[in-house]
Amino acid sequence: MTLFAPFARYALAASLVLTALPGVAQSLTYLGQQIVPTGASFRGLPVGGLSSIDYVPATGHYLAISDDRSDRGPARFYELTLDLTKFRRSADPGEAGVGWVNMTTILDLDGQPFGRNMVDPESLRLDGKRGVIYWSNEGQRSSGAMQNPTMRRMQLDGRPAGEFAVPSYYNPSGSASGLAAGDMGVYNNLAFESVAITPDGKTVWTMSENGLAQDSLPTAVGRGSRARMLSFDLDTGKPGAEYVYDVGPVPFPPARQGDFATNGVPDMLALSAHEFIVIERAFAVGAMTPGVAAHTKQPTSNTIKLYRIDTRGATDVAGWPSIKGREVVPVKRTMLLDLSSLKNDDGSVLAMDNIEGITFGPLVDGKRTLILVSDNNFNPAQFTQFIALTVD
Repeated sequence: MTLFAPFARYALAASLVLTALPGVAQSLTYLGQQIVPTGASFRGLPVGGLSSIDYVPATGHYLAISDDRSDRGPARFYELTLDLTKFRRSADPGEAGVGWVNMTTILDLDGQPFGRNMVDPESLRLDGKRGVIYWSNEGQRSSGAMQNPTMRRMQLDGRPAGEFAVPSYYNPSGSASGLAAGDMGVYNNLAFESVAITPDGKTVWTMSENGLAQDSLPTAVGRGSRARMLSFDLDTGKPGAEYVYDVGPVPFPPARQGDFATNGVPDMLALSAHEFIVIERAFAVGAMTPGVAAHTKQPTSNTIKLYRIDTRGATDVAGWPSIKGREVVPVKRTMLLDLSSLKNDDGSVLAMDNIEGITFGPLVDGKRTLILVSDNNFNPAQFTQFIALTVD
């Protein structure tokens, strides 16, 4: 497909984007947004569940994976375009800047489409140098099934190209809740949601959205969680360094005590071999967050924060089945931006949906852009949102 060629140009462009930023990525400015309402379709399937986004400099297009568990259609990723000149700082910006180009089915290790509820694709990154895509599958922890989280490679047409050796202590075992004595592995819906490739092209990273069952409890109001960052060597496929990232507590309580509330890491982006931008995305049912969605006139109940992290000086916990009771230095974490501070041109607070993806975009007026995308969960009360920021 012409989307991915030429690979050499992509690899060079990506390297220039990433290595130029560590010293200056301190100030982010709101450029604008576009919103695709739930209910939109492409090639007969609903568009939604966009859980990551990756810019392809060689074509100016983007890749975005859907977290549809082969329910509304086959597990898939999209090729799309974003016209940033049409992004607006408006509560109701429209969708004129979003174009859908292609859709590719993700195949299982046998080369077949995934069966219903047999996969939960959450993130992807294109490795133009090697001509493959790395993608994460969150797995599942429920009374109906235990599915291990995975990190895999696929060809550009969705065919399998192998998988990485995830340590066994990430695999869910024990109770469905993960809260019983002796439980191990990821919590349900709190596993591998992120993929990041270092600019040197040597390492790919993922992170559990919250801690592992044997390490810490999930997040709650007033309580954080100790997530794990896990790396893989791209030449050998073997796991490498592993660090602890302290996810913050849920910042807003739900409207009613006991209702669902969470905070977690849905994606990250590598700045260098040791620095990353991380999204923390919080949600609490009925929470009165500042932004109000234009189509529902209700708060979106999401809080999105971007953090810059540095692994230098952190404890390498690779091979530790549990960190509980052990002295661990987490990665350094500094907030770059609370998106609740952003405002539209009319003074209204930017209403954010379930932001789950991040990528660098093209230059605008000589400044690098940062693009975010939301997962609408195929929920009519939500929307697919693209937010553009400039890096000053």
